[in-house]
Amino acid sequence: MPRILVTGAAGFIGMHTARRLLQRGDEVVGIDNLNDYYSPALKNDRLATLQGHPGFQFRKTSLEDRGAMRELFAAHSFDRVIHLAAQAGVRYSLQNPEAYSDSNLTGFINILECCRHHNIAHLTYASSSSVYGANRKLPFHESDRVDHPVSLYAATKKANELLAHSYSHLFGLPTTGLRFFTVYGPWGRPDMALWLFTQAILEGKPIRVFNHGHMRRDFTYIDDIVEGVVRTSDRIPTAGEQSAAETEAPLSSAPWRIYNIGNNQPVPLLELISCLEQKLGIKAVMDLQPMQPGDVEATYADISALQADVGFSPVTPISTGTAHFVDWFIASDAGRYTREPV
Repeated sequence: MPRILVTGAAGFIGMHTARRLLQRGDEVVGIDNLNDYYSPALKNDRLATLQGHPGFQFRKTSLEDRGAMRELFAAHSFDRVIHLAAQAGVRYSLQNPEAYSDSNLTGFINILECCRHHNIAHLTYASSSSVYGANRKLPFHESDRVDHPVSLYAATKKANELLAHSYSHLFGLPTTGLRFFTVYGPWGRPDMALWLFTQAILEGKPIRVFNHGHMRRDFTYIDDIVEGVVRTSDRIPTAGEQSAAETEAPLSSAPWRIYNIGNNQPVPLLELISCLEQKLGIKAVMDLQPMQPGDVEATYADISALQADVGFSPVTPISTGTAHFVDWFIASDAGRYTREPV
């Protein structure tokens, strides 16, 4: 029975991942700092879905607290680490860059150091499709150059990939980075488009549609993301093994991998809105806005490496995933997490 550390366990992807690991019989230690970037009540309610399980332990702590992280690793003999905690959000990085430095850079170094000194068998960590930045070639492939980030958030995620490689190369620490593409589903984040649109439509308010609706996203349902996370965590990279993501000679002999996890099917933003309108039975009022700083017009994941190396492809169509989200949103009155008090 492996013991796995899941960071960001009160987060959207972290909660779902921890629950999946517990369901298959793993022991899970979850950490989260429960910050107020969005509703702490939502984070606590996610945790409540995990805390009744006998294989789960939780500890409130911050990644950037070096002493607390050292104590955590010393107190538990972790087999593997799934690192999903980070300061998220592209637009918020324009307002509060220090939060990204603390969590995504200092915090990631602390994770790497603890994994190195405690002989962790495999570190799997969240990267992001945002690292592709200003790339114009579609679909995005892991071998594409990613030297032109258009947000601080993206730059920190690319930095994570580089830092992980240095630890894999210098210390033989197996690491796998996962470039997630627009994750959505029940228990999602209130700052994401699907949540914002659903709540506004239900409340009869206009929805802000950026770039005048000319946007496409590779929306990826949460169950597919979790399946990819668990499968890649189980597959520990070895030194000298060539990944299918490397289209030519191996770029590195280190036990280091990067994979896209996306639905491999970019969806126009207006199609997402149409799915919501059909499910809710309400016509959206659209407030068309220009492109926002840090945004890109389209994302599209090439998942051939994930298919070849891990044997997995996301399968959930946008209509199905959207319907599941709306059902959860209404049944749980999720709008209460963001609704202003009367």
